[in-house]
Amino acid sequence: MEISPIFGYLAAIFTTISYVPQAVQIIRSKHTKDISLLMYTILNAGIISWLIYGWLINDWPIIIANSITIVFTATILILKLRYK
Repeated sequence: MEISPIFGYLAAIFTTISYVPQAVQIIRSKHTKDISLLMYTILNAGIISWLIYGWLINDWPIIIANSITIVFTATILILKLRYK
């Protein structure tokens, strides 16, 4: 295996799991005052765009990473709306 795909997979893993601590903290504390609604709205739109792009070019690392990421970021966005 070439070295460059390994960095792509590592980048996908790290950026995807980076939202887990925030989601867990919100679920535990039910506190979202300091989280930007606009930022997470724009972020989710971007992730959905990346997911569509991945489907269009049939790129599985992009599809998998963004499918998982949207679960975490959408959860944070929903909780932000719920716990205003």
